[in-house]
Amino acid sequence: MPLDRQWIAGQIPHQGDMHLLDAVERWDESTITCTATSHRWETLPLRAHGRLGAACGIEYAAQAMAVHGALLCPTTGEGGAAKLGYLISVRDVVLRVSRLDDIDGDLTITAEKLAGQGSLLYRFAVLSQGCVLLDGRAALLLDANPAAAMHSPLPPAEVREEPHV
Repeated sequence: MPLDRQWIAGQIPHQGDMHLLDAVERWDESTITCTATSHRWETLPLRAHGRLGAACGIEYAAQAMAVHGALLCPTTGEGGAAKLGYLISVRDVVLRVSRLDDIDGDLTITAEKLAGQGSLLYRFAVLSQGCVLLDGRAALLLDANPAAAMHSPLPPAEVREEPHV
């Protein structure tokens, strides 16, 4: 079975124009690689003032991590539900471009699970044509009380921009 856009839509809560990924290219117990073309959509809800800022690449990475979780712990079918995950922090994020909508090539999103069971730590990168556009680390909390996750104080995200070359 191909792990395409339709398959992904059945695995993660992101639907409609917020479903960003087109396919899973490869995965194993600790890594996943996905592709996306949605950064070029004029109707993408993440755009602000007609532009898609590079920090939105974090959402692409978060969706790849969600797909990875679905692959590692598939639902059991009837009544089986995937674990809900919440992105609780990002660290050491480096933006190497200012925006994604002007990237001509497809996006490649990679995520590597570094640690965790109930909470997970991933290293991620968003690339195009072999060039890293942004990268960093993300922490996710699984099966949290949604109300508690929404109201918990989070440490500030650490994002820095590199000079554009």
